Order: sequence, then C-alpha cells, then structure tokens
Amino acid sequence: MLLDAVQADYAPVVFANSFGAEDMVLTDLIGRHYPTIEMFTLDTGRLPEETYNLMQQVKDNYHIDVKLYFPESAAVEKYVAQYGPNGFYGSVELRKACCHMRKVEPLKRALRGKHAWITGLRRDQAPTRKDLTEVEFDADNGLQKISPLLDWELTDVWAYLKEFKVPYNLLHNKGYSSIGCAPCTRAITPGEDVRAGRWWWENPETKECGLHPDGRHGAAATSADSAPNQSLEDKAHDPHSRKSRST
Repeated sequence: MLLDAVQADYAPVVFANSFGAEDMVLTDLIGRHYPTIEMFTLDTGRLPEETYNLMQQVKDNYHIDVKLYFPESAAVEKYVAQYGPNGFYGSVELRKACCHMRKVEPLKRALRGKHAWITGLRRDQAPTRKDLTEVEFDADNGLQKISPLLDWELTDVWAYLKEFKVPYNLLHNKGYSSIGCAPCTRAITPGEDVRAGRWWWENPETKECGLHPDGRHGAAATSADSAPNQSLEDKAHDPHSRKSRST
C-alpha cells in the first residue's frame, strides 16, 4: 500500500486534512493504521460551522488531535482594512491574495521540517489537477507531495465512507461537493462540475487557492528521492481500500 511506504520512507510526514469527503477517507485510513502520520488543518477563520463540527467528531471518534494553523492576524487585519471583509469577490487577484494569506502562508509553517505531505486530491476534481502524479516533488515547499487517492473516482470515495461508516461533512447532504471557506463555497446543481461550487464567479482555469500550484516536478527529482518512490509501487494492498494500488 502506498501509505505503508510513505510512512516508512518519508518520515516525518503529515496529512493536510481539509475535512472534505476524500480527506475523511484518508482520516479513517491514517487514524486506524498509520499512527505516526500526523494531521493538520488550515483554519482560515471563515470555515462553515459544519466543518468545525466534523473536526470535533474526528477528535472524539478517532482520538486524534488535528493541529490547527491559523493565518497571521496582522495580515488579516491589514487585508480587511484595505479591501473589506469580502474584498476577495472584487477580482481574481484579491481572491488569491486572501487565499495566500489564509492558506498558503500557514501551510508553509505546517510543512516546516517535514519530508512529505499527504493530500486528498483526485485527478478528476478539476482541469487544474488532471496532470498530477501520486508522488511528486513540491518545489514551492521543498518536500515530497503524496496524493494516494489521485485515481479514485467520486463513487469510490462515497462507497468507502458508507462501507466503513466514516463521518463526513453534513454540507455534502445539501449539495456541496467541494467545501472550503463559507463565503467561497456554494452547493452545486445536478450536472455541474464537482468543483463548480468553489469560487463560482471565476473561470475554472483560475480556481485554485495556491496550495497546489501548477509548477511541479516529478517525484524522482533527485536520486535520493527516486529510491523510496520505487518502493511505493511494491506496497499496494490494503483490505480497507477500494483502490488499494493507489492508497
């Protein structure tokens, strides 16, 4: 299984948990089978109540302390004073500046001193993610980036959550397919793309927050990195995974 090799070869490694459906699959897998993989989340200060409720459920059900990283208060105060509390609606640049302040900068602090980080990205979530690979070098943060569910489909995610009775964000029951900050997330209508509810006023090509930039390098960026990556292909079986070759 991919996570077996990640835990063995890339320690210390952390899981960036946003408490979406995909991340709850990984929360369940990591919480039950990979105790040395730490979890953190980025509390932007604008998350929906349902997300905070799910955070509490994870703490109560799995006895995991998910570390929270917050934006720098001075940066938030400066942004709000200049552009207003919802200034991010004004332009793509202002929205990305808000995302950088609330997500990208705290992420850099969360990843400091780590060798790899795990994400719940899936290839079919958005046009910006179709060229991702399961293991790649994150040049912006200087460490490996692992996406075990990259080749999962949405049906696989929900089948896992149902089979293993994993808690999930109740906004999914209201038509929210992808959940981020409350003012930047809405429910989608039947037939819409799964990411249509994120920054819905923008074009699909711009709809990333900066956590997953396009400037990526392959996992075998250095000879030191390429040896562990070979072992990732050799450990691909887990009784709790519906697509064990990917997790």
